[in-house]
Amino acid sequence: MSSSSHTSSSAEAAITFRGLTFEWPDGSVALDGLSGTFGPGRTALIGDNGTGKSTLLKLVAGLLQPSSGTIVTTGEVGYLPQTLTLDAGASIAELLGIDSTLTALRAIEAGDVAPHHFDAVGDDWDVEARALEALARLELGWGEGAGPGDASHRTGVGAGAAATPSATVLDRTVGTLSGGEAMLVAIAGLRLRNLPITLLDEPTNNLDRAGRARVGALVDDWPGALVVVSHDLELLERVDATAELHAGRLTTFGGAYSAWRENLEREQSAAAQAARSAEQALKAEKRQRIEAETKLARRARTARQAQLSGGIPRILAGGLANRAQVSAGALRSGHDSRVDSAQAAVDAADARVREVQHIRLDLPDPAVPRARRIAELRGSDGTVVHLQGPERVALVGANGVGKTTLLLDLLNSRTDGRSANGGSTNGSSERRADGSADGRADGSSEGRTDGRADDRSDARAVDRADAQAVGRTDGPTAGAPLDPPRASGVLATDRVGYLSQRLDDLDPEASALEEVRRAAPGVAPARIRDQLARLLLRGAAVDRPIASLSGGERFRVALARLLLADPPVQLLVLDEPTNNLDLSSVEQLVEALAAYRGALLVVSHDDAFLDRLAPDTTFELTRDGRLVRLDREAPIETS
Repeated sequence: MSSSSHTSSSAEAAITFRGLTFEWPDGSVALDGLSGTFGPGRTALIGDNGTGKSTLLKLVAGLLQPSSGTIVTTGEVGYLPQTLTLDAGASIAELLGIDSTLTALRAIEAGDVAPHHFDAVGDDWDVEARALEALARLELGWGEGAGPGDASHRTGVGAGAAATPSATVLDRTVGTLSGGEAMLVAIAGLRLRNLPITLLDEPTNNLDRAGRARVGALVDDWPGALVVVSHDLELLERVDATAELHAGRLTTFGGAYSAWRENLEREQSAAAQAARSAEQALKAEKRQRIEAETKLARRARTARQAQLSGGIPRILAGGLANRAQVSAGALRSGHDSRVDSAQAAVDAADARVREVQHIRLDLPDPAVPRARRIAELRGSDGTVVHLQGPERVALVGANGVGKTTLLLDLLNSRTDGRSANGGSTNGSSERRADGSADGRADGSSEGRTDGRADDRSDARAVDRADAQAVGRTDGPTAGAPLDPPRASGVLATDRVGYLSQRLDDLDPEASALEEVRRAAPGVAPARIRDQLARLLLRGAAVDRPIASLSGGERFRVALARLLLADPPVQLLVLDEPTNNLDLSSVEQLVEALAAYRGALLVVSHDDAFLDRLAPDTTFELTRDGRLVRLDREAPIETS
């Protein structure tokens, strides 16, 4: 039996759930008897992929019904999913969630005094002004007379970033927004509604640095209770409490993520020490039992010798033997009991110590000499950047500048006959990715391509990584130049692996083993299983259909297919690889990439990930298509 209800109680907890169980139609259990609370402030909900964080949010929001258990909230709940699926023809007012109120308000202003209009407006007579103020806070450049889709908005020319937009902006369509803008507007709409409870699921996933900062500013003074699932370290520092979903239990710490992390490390250090002490105590008890057995055996041997020598009457010897056996039995029982107790203490102590799983791969050498040119990126200003040898290059930039388009252009360069070895164009400058003078070009190509993009014509359609945030792709915005300057790329090798944001090229019906064998047909299945185990894919997970795996497991299958390809890829291209990965999975990704000895080109908004990855060079792709080399210590994105 399950239930979900709202109450006006002024109790401390904004959300309370007891014995919450949720089972998917295929019988897999996402949550099993979970109990806990979320307080009235801002709470970060963290946990490994597959622990049920998103499922819990959907249950609280009423989008899923629990198999059993109860959920009680103190009022209406607003919810932002990881992926917004919106009609491109919907208005910004609809995205903000104020369209019905705004329609009623405008009808009243036009002279329609029907009671249902007043019911729709309620107390929100200033909703239009508050909505425009909320949009102004986003600093999207929609100044007076400007709006989404205007060239001045796209280039940052014209209206001031903080200027209040005109009321006509509310009637614009969602199709004129970039994916990142749509996500920001949706979040602003939830805040505008002043609901008692709001749930945000990975709100900064597809946002650039400026967008993440704007979400952080909204969270700082969020009205009502807020529960946010995120792996954005900066956002996790803006909360009042951190709740972790781990091993089927929810535990809450009264502080931001960094404080929670420090506390966890202290707890784990103490738990590890307790486990060592318990193990020592167990060894001591076992030694004492062995010593006791030795003494008992010595006494028994002495008694037998005395009896054989005739020094003790037979009747007396029998009595002594019986008493010795009883005494020995009691002694053994006591030692066994103490050993069992010590073993139980060890088991309990070990259970409190978390297993830290590390990825250690033994990958084949892709044979990428330092003098070998792998690819080149060409800026709109004629600058040519060579990716040479096993270099690691990060590509950053604001949402909508065309980073994904550039990657797809690079990946498809072989299919349309372009070459990275035709020399530089007139008037262009050339440099290696590390900033040094260009070395010798080696234009040979060999092998095959893994994960290449399907069609170059898709490049512009898939433009902007943030398009995923609204569940659509968005090409050039209405009012923007039809053919703006853009960067391009050319490959000098066919052995390329591409990991897209969507992971949509995995066969959902195939197993992890089958997917990797397609990329490495000459590698023995036992070898693949061993390497998958090193990627933390073990046991039944290797043979289950990919559709049944968690997001983190699917990501590791896609990564394994690239890293274990035969022949090994010489260039690995990753597009926002940390999206939807939990924090421990990000660490594991860094470990996996550390074992790869080829060239790497990665697009990411995740500064913490890039810091751990330590690329040789970072380039920013600007809105006008230029490639600007950055110092990793400097800010890496523009709004």
